[in-house]
Amino acid sequence: MSDTVSGATGPHYYQELVASPHVFDKIYLMDTKVQVSENGGKDFYVMNESDKHVDNHSLTFKMSDPNYLLIGTDGGVYESFDDTNSWKFVGNLPLTQFYKLAVDDAYPFYNIFGGTQDNNTQGGPSRTFKTSGITNSDWFVLLGGDGHQPATEPGNPNIVYAQSQQGNIHRIDRTNGEATFIKPQNDLNEPYERFNWDAPILVSPHDSETIFFGSQRVWVSNNRGDEWKAISADLTLDQERFELPIMGKVQSWDNPWDVYAMSTYNTITSLSQSPVDENIIYAGTDDGIIQYTRDFGQNWTKVDVEKLPGVPKGSFVNDIKADLFDPNTVYVLLDNHKFGDYKPYVYKSNDGGKNWKNITEGIPDGFLCWRLVQDHVDKNLMFLGTEYGIYISVNGGNKWVKFSSGLPTISIRDLAIQKRENDLIAATFGRGFYVLDDYSSLRFISANSLKDNLVFTPRKALQYNPIRPGSSSQGSNTYYAKNPDYGAIFTFYMSDEILTKKQNRLKVEKDLEKTNSDIPFPGWEELDEELNEKSPLTIIEIYDSENSFVERLTFPYKKGFNRVSWDLSKKIRTHVSSGSSRFYSPSIRVSPGKYSFNVYTFYDGQVNKIGSKFFDVERIRSGVLGNPNKDKIEEYVIEIENTYNDFSVINSKFNKIKETNKSILTLISRTNNFQGSVDSYNNIQNNINKVDVFVSGNKSKKDVREKDVETISDRLSVAVRGFNSSYGPTKMHIMSLSKAKSLILEYNDMVEDLSKDIDKLKNQLESATELLILD
Repeated sequence: MSDTVSGATGPHYYQELVASPHVFDKIYLMDTKVQVSENGGKDFYVMNESDKHVDNHSLTFKMSDPNYLLIGTDGGVYESFDDTNSWKFVGNLPLTQFYKLAVDDAYPFYNIFGGTQDNNTQGGPSRTFKTSGITNSDWFVLLGGDGHQPATEPGNPNIVYAQSQQGNIHRIDRTNGEATFIKPQNDLNEPYERFNWDAPILVSPHDSETIFFGSQRVWVSNNRGDEWKAISADLTLDQERFELPIMGKVQSWDNPWDVYAMSTYNTITSLSQSPVDENIIYAGTDDGIIQYTRDFGQNWTKVDVEKLPGVPKGSFVNDIKADLFDPNTVYVLLDNHKFGDYKPYVYKSNDGGKNWKNITEGIPDGFLCWRLVQDHVDKNLMFLGTEYGIYISVNGGNKWVKFSSGLPTISIRDLAIQKRENDLIAATFGRGFYVLDDYSSLRFISANSLKDNLVFTPRKALQYNPIRPGSSSQGSNTYYAKNPDYGAIFTFYMSDEILTKKQNRLKVEKDLEKTNSDIPFPGWEELDEELNEKSPLTIIEIYDSENSFVERLTFPYKKGFNRVSWDLSKKIRTHVSSGSSRFYSPSIRVSPGKYSFNVYTFYDGQVNKIGSKFFDVERIRSGVLGNPNKDKIEEYVIEIENTYNDFSVINSKFNKIKETNKSILTLISRTNNFQGSVDSYNNIQNNINKVDVFVSGNKSKKDVREKDVETISDRLSVAVRGFNSSYGPTKMHIMSLSKAKSLILEYNDMVEDLSKDIDKLKNQLESATELLILD
């Protein structure tokens, strides 16, 4: 019997034993650093942990490879291909365990900060300018250690607060990366200051330089933590934890106690200040107490959580939130899972904390609740983070509905709202962050409002040039988080389900099938009608501030909420070729300013307008150089449009000549002047070939991809590329357009000569044969 145990964090955190499937009596004991025994546990040595994270929990092997190990740690997953001599980190798995989060208001893209389980306090952008998205390299470490609740200063994204366990809080200046230790200190002869493992910090909604922090007391600083003042006495039960029963009784001192990596007990876990009245402050504790003051800490009122209906004594206060609109309304989330009770405990008080009512309707039993956030515009819109996803309420918490589409089934430990962007950010304990972009369409909705079609106002569309970083070929071990769609995002709701004739028939037949009834033949005419019927469409038309048409988007009709993006570009106006449903038209970015969009449905020959909204387009990231041609850009666009149209008219005429010449050969076979007609035909065909080379380049060079003289299309392509940057067209682009126009004039003369020759031959042949070439 071995007396070896996992040390450091304690036996509650490790102790998994894993036997090697390859070597008899070789076992691995999970620990801060894995302990290995090759004699069945009599002796242990420490496994090589170089270049990997410690705190090991899970280990598995390949039966086919004795040198392969896959291990799970607090820092992620690692592989060894040489029996632990070296380790490879698996970097494409978003598995971070976040305790809490905060968002700043950096512009144009805000940052997300999160305190993690044994992986520091990390920060990263909510989106990037890169087309590849958000990568691991975009993230940074804000503060070391186990990370816990961070906080940001509104209006100043350079100041962030972060902490490691037990209240070791720092103020980070992001301009130089320096962290200043600002943990409140007790005075001489005062009791030890007890901070929770995840101590609460709160930035005052009334003064961004004022912050609150919780130990067993509530602390306040009016200068970002440079100095602190306690505004409460001990708000907890102030117990001696070694006198408390464990497993039903008080345990002997000689038992193997280890509280090094345990949270201090009898601590404040949650803080909230009313945004309406700065004197109202709430505090919740880990030993089952809610405290509140209505005079900024001069007097505190205690509420034992067991006085709330149905709440067990001593329940942990996971979250407490003052209502954003009403000074007398407050919400609290309680947690009793440490006693095997996973019920959701969510309560609301309308009288400042005196009386409480349960508001868990719709939340399943066993769904422990972690965090509640309230929308800053619609007081009845709320989101709730639970052990198994997010729930939403549109009536002030009276009824909750699951709101986890697109989310893994995972613990949602924290929620935050970025007010400028109306984004909801979720911190999960094991799957990283998730962001719901612009949830504003959920405001003020109800069962009645969803009976109608709805169109929602988009947020401001930011216009910039997405960067192609050229880093998408680094292998599948690189993780890419998707950026939000670029451009203007249109959200609308379609209340009706529109079914085609075929869909309606199949729906009826499905019901008949369930009852094993005969399914009648629909008839030939009806089947043809189904084939000829067009599917329903949704159409969006975009207009500028002068109400001039800009662009049209078309996509399949879908019942429910829809969200589509417009890339802030418009197609150059070009002619359409006869007989073709497709046409090439270069796109250029639109000018910043105010725009509007209309939403229509198109079905069964009917176009119905659903609604319209205005939105703004703002250009960001201007370059340092000014374009001397910026005042001529609108004229340049018109000139490009006219040039493309001139080119397309000549192309159409030339293509028609080529098609006609093919048909002429058939007429020649029916004439009595074969030799003379063939000579004329060959002469025309030779000239056609010459024009083809002039327009499209040498065919033989194309076959081997040899370089050739620039064609008209090449010159036009360069001219249009002047719109690829915010700088706009340069003198070189303008000259390229001028060169294209010169070539087009030459091209037109060649086609006109060809047209005369072929018309002459065509007329002669039609007269001689008394037959026509039909267009």
